[in-house]
Amino acid sequence: MNKFLPAPWVILLLIVLKPGLTPAQESIAYTNMYTAKDITVGFGSYGRIGTSWTFEESSIEGRRLNLNNMGSIGGRMEEQDYLELGMAFHMRPPQLIKDSTTVSIQFRANIFSRSLSLFGNSNTASEGGLTIGLPEMYLEARNILTKDLNIWVGARLYRGGDVHMADYFYFNDHSGQGFGIEYKATRFHVNFISSTDTTATVPPFFFLNINSGTPSLELRRRIVYTLEQDFRTGRNQLLTALGEFHRIGDPSRNNDPSDSTNLLLSFPGDVGWVLGLKYQHNDFAFLPGSFHQIGVRYGIGIANGGDGGSSRTWETFGAPNLETNEFNSAYSWHVVDHFLLNFSPKFSLNGYAVYNESRGAADTRDIAETYFGREVFNSKRDFTIGFRGIRFITDAFHLQGEINYSQRQDGTQPWYRMTKLSIVPLLALKGERSIWSRPQIRFVYSVARYNDFAAEQRYSPFLDLLGSQRWGNYFGIKAEWWTW
Repeated sequence: MNKFLPAPWVILLLIVLKPGLTPAQESIAYTNMYTAKDITVGFGSYGRIGTSWTFEESSIEGRRLNLNNMGSIGGRMEEQDYLELGMAFHMRPPQLIKDSTTVSIQFRANIFSRSLSLFGNSNTASEGGLTIGLPEMYLEARNILTKDLNIWVGARLYRGGDVHMADYFYFNDHSGQGFGIEYKATRFHVNFISSTDTTATVPPFFFLNINSGTPSLELRRRIVYTLEQDFRTGRNQLLTALGEFHRIGDPSRNNDPSDSTNLLLSFPGDVGWVLGLKYQHNDFAFLPGSFHQIGVRYGIGIANGGDGGSSRTWETFGAPNLETNEFNSAYSWHVVDHFLLNFSPKFSLNGYAVYNESRGAADTRDIAETYFGREVFNSKRDFTIGFRGIRFITDAFHLQGEINYSQRQDGTQPWYRMTKLSIVPLLALKGERSIWSRPQIRFVYSVARYNDFAAEQRYSPFLDLLGSQRWGNYFGIKAEWWTW
């Protein structure tokens, strides 16, 4: 609950919480460079926690019934414990554009368990215990220098809308570290990506540096340049155009080509492109809050990413052409349809469809060899459709039903298929007749049926634990909230 805080308590909260959150603003008495009316502080949180069980004598925490490599696409009712904490400082520099310029410094921490244990049974010192990340730490200046000009620098969850029932940020998830400039309906962003994961099958982000005379393992970066433009095409209608250019540098050009060890670790530079369109329409003959969105995106080269429940284009898929060690013929298609129809104060319907198709640069559609002799599937296709209906029995008691169907093909293998039904009576503790009302206490029952190939291959986190079977069951009592 927001209230006025004296400066010493703000400092204490900073020391205790450290990471940060977002816009539930509250004024504080703070006298340094600014007065109390110049600075506000916001705190926020997103979290889910609960417990679950099945007919078998096994722990199934975090074991989704969904197909492998799909994340929460196919339904998110079985997700494990997760927490975000955030804080933001909002300042109004009086010497700049009066009543318009704002400067925000925002932090966000996320906490999750690397094992599948419950939060209450885990800590940062335990094996596979709690992990703390800092996905957001950035400064943003809005209406700086001139009206409608925004500039930000840092690490940011920079992304658009999501299919919440599948926990899927689609079309333009550019989260990462970099900087951006926004002016009215135009957004330009540069993202700098690198990784110390030397087991990755995507173009390696590391190379062996011999320029100093002493070989050492160094990082090279992928730089992603992104441009988005919004167009108002009508009343309550918005069209967004997306373009991306990806580039990985070539460190070997500065090294001695006669050094065979260097040639094993320093791969050629590469590029990729992305083009996309997203359309949103909010003007329906339904209650306010209804919408329809459709996004289509095509990526080529090293920008053919988007798998495992993520739509990020820089997560390159498949194997390279080993003659050139490049991804020049790789591609991906990404199509999402998402809608919410508020029929009446008694019923709402949410639905989505997701289609992804990706191919690497190797000649085969099936298994191909990638860097360092690893083998991966060089193509995949997946399709999911889902519907969620909510009956508002009372302001606080809602009955939610959800059905999802997913199918996926890896390489030239047969299709894996899953159909899942979830029945979720829930308590909306704010007493709102809305699909977005939080916090909630949920009583979850999910049942899934797999086709023969998925059951035989145990192609699900649930089946991987409990063995080959056609049916999966999940019971849970869950809580979810957000206070942004």
